[in-house]
Amino acid sequence: MENFPTVKDVILSPGNGSFFYDDQAAIRAGAAHDGFRYLGAPLTPGFKAIRMPSRSLGIGLVLSDDVIVWGDMMSVQYSGAAGRDPLFQIDALEAFTRSAVIPRLLAVDVSNFLTACDQVLAYHLNKRLPLAVEYGVSQALLRAAAHVARTTLAEVICSEFALPLPERPVPIFAQSGDSREINIDKMILKSVDVLPHGLINSREKFGPSGERFREFVKWVARRAAEIGEPGYRPILHFDVYGWIGLEIGMEPEKIADFIARLADDVPDYRLHIECPADFGSTKAQLDGYAKLVALLDARGTNARIVVDERCNTLDDVRLFAEAKAAHLAQIKMPDVGSIADTARAVLICKENGVGAYVGGSCAETDLSARAAVNIAVATQADMMLAKPGMGVDEGISIVGNEQSRLLAILDYRRSRNSIQNVEVASA
Repeated sequence: MENFPTVKDVILSPGNGSFFYDDQAAIRAGAAHDGFRYLGAPLTPGFKAIRMPSRSLGIGLVLSDDVIVWGDMMSVQYSGAAGRDPLFQIDALEAFTRSAVIPRLLAVDVSNFLTACDQVLAYHLNKRLPLAVEYGVSQALLRAAAHVARTTLAEVICSEFALPLPERPVPIFAQSGDSREINIDKMILKSVDVLPHGLINSREKFGPSGERFREFVKWVARRAAEIGEPGYRPILHFDVYGWIGLEIGMEPEKIADFIARLADDVPDYRLHIECPADFGSTKAQLDGYAKLVALLDARGTNARIVVDERCNTLDDVRLFAEAKAAHLAQIKMPDVGSIADTARAVLICKENGVGAYVGGSCAETDLSARAAVNIAVATQADMMLAKPGMGVDEGISIVGNEQSRLLAILDYRRSRNSIQNVEVASA
């Protein structure tokens, strides 16, 4: 008779992501807007339209004590771009999960998170499991381990990676989507730590020679000073989807010059520039970003380079961190796969003196966002994304409240342990 907690059944639940899948190649090629949709034919394989509703597949583990714990499988907004897994196909992933993953789950001890992940997420037919499957299944396994231990997800991570229980909150980064002005006002009024992302994903938004983008950066800084609380100085973080390289040229010196001018435009703020250029391959990205980091460090600017494209998996994060090919790495959780690998990626960044940004996608779900908070707080990442969705308020609420609850629980545990220790010592 088994003497460890097991999975006795598995249930699957098709669901919705919190935004849309967008064909990045078609948008970059100049697809026109028609209301909320894009006009024209998609360019990335798997897309039936340039913008498609995002989907999710929930996986529920029925544990041996009849408690059911959940994880959500999903992909990112720009699926199939820059080396990422192809577009999320819910029917195909459900069939794969039933045939290849559920049999493994029914034989696993769920009390040890990392061991369970190693067993359930092992290669199938000499190939890695789809990353969406890894992501959702690992969330469920983490919740199962936390249920068995009667702890938070963060405490499981701290225990398995021999980390101290965290005491400090992780700064939250909100993204505006295309409703920039309104959403940026929301962020400023809520005193968000890092903003606004900006979604600078087209020539129209970047402008000739980047002048439209420069004006936007200056406007955000002015607006923060105008309507923010006294002394409010958020980090200004902009994702430009490679458009500096596309518009200015791919020479690292020219890109660094442009970024340095941006930093001079907003001297009172730390500036993050995510994906200044896409050099076309992981190797080229490593070389180009290492040069950009060195050039900006030599200038002593307040600008920081954030890598996203071409830095997808845990192995990619390790390469960029060890090469100092970024000031911060976005650990885009659905692209990393197992959330155990997100924890490992944060720790690798910290070991190499590179900032760790626990990111993800607007296309995720509330369930995956809450799991992400526990990973980010447990590993004490440098920042984490307010997700899911593009409405700002929802992501800030889901991520911010989960973090607040988690830290309150950990404070309570510490206070109770202190009282018990005093009682034992005085007995």
